Order: sequence, then C-alpha cells, then structure tokens
Amino acid sequence: MRECPVAIGAQSPFPDVRRSHIFRIIVVGVLVLVLQIPILMIDGLIRERQQRRAEAVEEVASKWGRQQAVTGPALVVPYVHRWTEETSKGRRIEQRETRYATFLPERLALRGRLEAEARRRGIFSVPVYRASLQAQGSFARPRFTEWGVDERDVDWGHAQLAIGVSDTRAVRAPTSLKWNGAPVEMLPGTGKFSGSSTGVHAEVAVPPGVPRIGFSFPLEFQGSAGAYWTPLGKTTGVRLASNWRSPSFQGNWLPLRHSVSPRGFEAEWGVAYLGRNFPQSWRDDAVTRETIEASRFGVDLIATVDHYRMAGRSVKYAGLFLLLTFATVWLVEVLCAMQVHPIQYLLLGGALCVFYLLELSLSEHLGFGRAYLLATLAVVAQVGGYTAAVLRSRGRAAIVAGMVAALYGYLYVLLNNEDYALLIGSLGVFAILAAIMYLTRRVDWYASGPARQGPAGSE
Repeated sequence: MRECPVAIGAQSPFPDVRRSHIFRIIVVGVLVLVLQIPILMIDGLIRERQQRRAEAVEEVASKWGRQQAVTGPALVVPYVHRWTEETSKGRRIEQRETRYATFLPERLALRGRLEAEARRRGIFSVPVYRASLQAQGSFARPRFTEWGVDERDVDWGHAQLAIGVSDTRAVRAPTSLKWNGAPVEMLPGTGKFSGSSTGVHAEVAVPPGVPRIGFSFPLEFQGSAGAYWTPLGKTTGVRLASNWRSPSFQGNWLPLRHSVSPRGFEAEWGVAYLGRNFPQSWRDDAVTRETIEASRFGVDLIATVDHYRMAGRSVKYAGLFLLLTFATVWLVEVLCAMQVHPIQYLLLGGALCVFYLLELSLSEHLGFGRAYLLATLAVVAQVGGYTAAVLRSRGRAAIVAGMVAALYGYLYVLLNNEDYALLIGSLGVFAILAAIMYLTRRVDWYASGPARQGPAGSE
C-alpha cells in the first residue's frame, strides 16, 4: 500500500478550528469566567465600603446616642419569702429572704416626636434624632395571694418603678415622675428590675386601699438609626410623629395606622398583652431580659436609597450582562461575517466591569440615581466608541452600545422594583433568549466560520 505523501507547507487545520462558531462560543464563555475575578474584587470593595460606613455610624452613635429602646415602666415590689429547713439534729428552723415581684401596667400610652437630622462623618451620612416622649398609664394594685405570700410580708413602702432605656448616656434632661398624683425624683439605674440592663428608676410607695395607681412622666433623649418600644402594658398604645421622610417600621407589630409625606411621618401602634410571650406579673427572674426584648417594635430611620445595598445587588447581574454583551458582539460576527479578537472581547468586558466601580464611587458623593446615570453614560460612550473601531461600522457599534444601554436601563428597573425583580428578570431573560434564537435560526453551526476578512479593527 502506498503511503500518502505529506505536502510540505500544507496549511494547519487549527485556523479552521479558530474560526469555528463552537470554538468562539467556548472562548467567549471562558472570558466571561475570567472577568468574574474583577467582579468579585469589586464586590469585596463594596463590602469594605459598607464596613467603613458602619464604623462611621458607630463613631457618631457612640458620641450622640445609639439606637434607643424604651422598656417600661415596671413596678418592682419587695416581699419576704419564708421557708423552713431541718437541721441534722432534727430541729426545724425558719428561714427568710427578701425577694422581688414584678408587675406590669394595666394601661400604657406613649406619645412623642422624633426631630431627626443627618449628621456627616467624612463622606458618610448618619441619621440621628432628639426624642421627646410623654408616658402615662396605670397599675392595678399588686396581688400576692396567688403565690401564697401573706400581705404582711410585702414591703409596700419600698417599691420601685423602673424604666429601661438602652443608652442612658443620651438622656437629655432630668426625668420627674408623677406617681399617684405626687412628684417623685428619678434615679439612675433600673434598680431591681431585671428586664433591662440600663435605665432609670424611682423609689415609690404603694398606698393602701387604692385599687388603681396612675403614673405619668416625660422622657427626653437622643438616639440614632431607630427607636423601639416594648409592649409592657396589658394594653399598649404608641403614637409617634417625626420629620424624617423615609421610615422603616420594624419589630413584632406594625403600625395600625401610619402616613408618610414630604414633611415626615406619623404612626400609631396598638398592642394587646395576649400577643407577647410573658405575663403581667412574675416573681424573681422568671422572665428573662431576652424574652422581653424579643417583643420590641418601632421604626428605623433609613436613607431613601441605600447605595451600597443597590450597588451590591447590581453586581450580582454582572456575569449575565457580560454574557449578553458578548453575545451581541458575537451575533454581529456571525451575521456580518466578521471576527473579533479575544483581547478585544476582554477590553470590552473590562469597560463593563468599570461601570460598577464608577457606580459605587460616584454614589458616595452624588447619590445612587445620578451616579447610576453618569456611570451608564460613560460606559455606553466608551463601548460605543471602541466597537465602532473594532467592528468598522458606526451602525454595528450603535447596535452594541444600544444593547448595553438597554441592559443598564433594564437593571435600573430591577433595582427599583425589588418585589417584582424575579418576574421582571425572568421575562427579560426569556425575551433575550428568544431574540438570539430568532437571529441565529439559519446559522450553519457545522460551518467553520465566516470567510476570513482579517483581524477586526485592522486596516
């Protein structure tokens, strides 16, 4: 059998492979994966900037006042607990110990106003406020009979009324209490009340023969980020007004009524004691502080748009945007019988990655909306100018730039419609895939590629 002669200088089969549609799709996919490295670095930068903002918030809060939570008031009454012990010799000795019982108000009404403003620490803005509250309500006369405690063992003259305030450093003015119509001075600390670690209290007496005891007190303090309350009353009502225009209501109960306007917000809560996880009275430490704190509700003072959160969400779509932009350029290659070098794809991807860096850095100074617009215009202009040279046609460049602009417009809609993001995203991907299928319906995927016209962008 004669051997086939090898033609000296025969053309290598690899150029045909390089012009293969399948090979170029693989190259584009690899480039998208490579470009995830700078995307991950930008995502890390966003987290680092978020951490710096958190440090700025903490610095301001440590001097002005932290997020405040008001717990109380609660009435703590001492009593003598008696029991007997038997010695080793069989003698029975009576022992006694002072213990404390906690009683919560039958009715608790809080009314107040938050005067809020934004304080700056460097480039970061921190919402702070001054709160002026007025509390009033009533206690039913404490009952010890259900615990088997003799009324004579109760020290009615040395009870304490305790009010928990999470950051007492920021209490602005001395607080005076009206107890059963008589003024009583407030003292630092929560006394024997275990439901809060910090706050104020007053030494009060439970008058004999009075079925119900009324109380009222003002409370003025500073805080930041948000304000919360604990529903200690059998019925608890809170009415709050503020000049802050972007509240975020949080906790176990949302307001029964609220309104938000350019002048601020008003909100009203009503909470019944059946909805919480602790009773109206208990002895000693039967109810933990954590159980009480778990029932808080209130409001956070948030920025209208959290640009770090928006930037973090936008980066999650970076891989999809790279893939769709490269798919657009690849379609121009296939339909116009051209070739774009992988390095040119890489430079285009670099421009798309820089978008997220521009968005982040500009939003710290201009706000998210204007930063997003400027970053979009800059990147679309850069992509349009570069693809005009690469594809040797302004019309083809306009198609790619228009696609990029449409993607960023689509992303902005997604970011501002978080509740419908999944639906909008699903419909968008479906429409893009349908368009690609339609435009490539007659492409011969077994062909080696378009007729070679020289590297894209060459003269």
